Amino acid sequence: MTRAAAPVQAEHLEAALGLSVGQLTRAGRKPENEDAIGIRLPEGPVLTTKGAVAVIADGVSAAEAGREASETCVTNFLSDYYSTPDAWSVRKSAQQVINSLNRWLYSRGCAFNEHQRGYVSTFSAAVFKSRQAHLFHVGDSRIYQLRDGQLEQLTRDHAVPVSEGQTYLTRAMGLDLKLSVDYQTVELQVGDLFLLTTDGVHDSLSHDHMRQLLSQSNASLEAVCESLVSDAEAAGSTDNLSCQVLRVDRLPNRAVDDVVESLTRLAFPPFLEPGMVLDGYRILRELHASNRSQVYQVEDVASGEYFCMKTPSVNFEDDPAYIERFVMESWIGSRIHNSHVVRVVEPPREKTCLYYLTDYVDGMTLKQWMKEHPRPAVEEVVYLVEQIGRGLRAFHRRETLHQDIKPDNVLIDRNGVVKIIDFGSCHVAGIAEIATPLVRDIPLGTRSYAAPEYTVGKQAGPTAEVFSLAVLSYEMLTGQLPFGGKLERCRTPADFLNTRYTPAFQINPLVPVWIDGALRKGLRYLPERRHQDIAEFLHELQHPNPAYLEYRQRPLLERDPVRAWQWIAGVLALSQLATLAYFLS
Repeated sequence: MTRAAAPVQAEHLEAALGLSVGQLTRAGRKPENEDAIGIRLPEGPVLTTKGAVAVIADGVSAAEAGREASETCVTNFLSDYYSTPDAWSVRKSAQQVINSLNRWLYSRGCAFNEHQRGYVSTFSAAVFKSRQAHLFHVGDSRIYQLRDGQLEQLTRDHAVPVSEGQTYLTRAMGLDLKLSVDYQTVELQVGDLFLLTTDGVHDSLSHDHMRQLLSQSNASLEAVCESLVSDAEAAGSTDNLSCQVLRVDRLPNRAVDDVVESLTRLAFPPFLEPGMVLDGYRILRELHASNRSQVYQVEDVASGEYFCMKTPSVNFEDDPAYIERFVMESWIGSRIHNSHVVRVVEPPREKTCLYYLTDYVDGMTLKQWMKEHPRPAVEEVVYLVEQIGRGLRAFHRRETLHQDIKPDNVLIDRNGVVKIIDFGSCHVAGIAEIATPLVRDIPLGTRSYAAPEYTVGKQAGPTAEVFSLAVLSYEMLTGQLPFGGKLERCRTPADFLNTRYTPAFQINPLVPVWIDGALRKGLRYLPERRHQDIAEFLHELQHPNPAYLEYRQRPLLERDPVRAWQWIAGVLALSQLATLAYFLS
């Protein structure tokens, strides 16, 4: 595998991480080296969005193909991790790759007998992104951290002793089809040292001995690795010997002024009016304007093609957090590729100011459509909702939440094809992990369509989008917002729990009971009681759930026990008041 010991530094917008590394692997007294190690230190934007990675693996000697297993773990993880979407969090990216690797190793191992297990290896990886280290571990290789002279073992061994000098792995790559991987994050400090070892090293050296070797301030990291391996071999190690050492030299902690300078290299566009030409695009008309941005229909003078141009509002010209959010909009849109999400277009010419382009959709907003179709056919509503759901699933596959699904942000073209627009409120898991000195400005969706967790300060996930889509579906079917339109006035959990749901079929008798059941579930206050993803919600809109068909016949005490007891308590209170009035009269 790769050997390296040079400091690597990279800067991109708000992040700059500096690491120095050293690593070494040796067969030792064994005829074959079944350990594998690898480090990848990318430069530029990749270092910001994906981070740097160190991986160590120890092929199980008792297995028939331990060496192939360890090499596969290291080489494939280093390549496949960087092939995952930039929008994904480190945890999702790494676990997707690890699970795929485990399934492949297990399937190859099935060709061997049960006792040999075939392709089996330990696996430990450290991903350094922004100001955190993300650690993934299975087996008995180890990850240590040296900070302020104290050496701490961060991982725990997944092994049990079976005899003197022998252990049995309870967890390893390729050992079982189902794999549980330990995961943790560590906040980084400048000067931190991380040590990754296989058992040939840490089983032969004492904790204090390793600490002393790592604490040699004048030694290069490769020299430290050489000392660790040589001392372990001299101490009697009979196994392969491998170690990696990484030092944090610099963390992304740039001054606000530096970030502002990066973000303001492109000036805000001048005031635009129909007929004006900007970078070869003729302004035809203003499509939308708010206090945060403007959207114009423009024509490429050279090609005659129509596009939409979104420009930032001059109200925020001196607000770096707003500018960062605007820049991120085009980045997000360019990474969502779906026929139901408007496409961000890369301009063929260099931009002279801050804006971005999308395809022009010749049609109307869903808000306009609902005005023109006050009583649409249920099948047509389900057809449109299904398209919106497909677009949202494209966001979720990139670990991105749209966070502002409402009628104004859904377009319907002249062929009835839905397009989701506006990426200004999106939350991207992979970007949220990147440190910045700015207080990020993320305007959240309209309260009438937003899930309760946004209001009460809980973490939102894909189930929040289920809620918004259910609100939209209810409004399309009934012409009214659910809960009597009171969602926007709710501020506390009690406010939400005190709202009353009116079945959609009571407003529009054409709505089937089972569709109302799907809407009711999607609008639950608690996220865990809703559909857990968009696909489940769409399925229930299209396929009758027998549990909902019986809803009308079930007594109120079963359907809504809280409401039932409220009624009972009210009746009892009235009866007591009547009795009291009778005796006092």
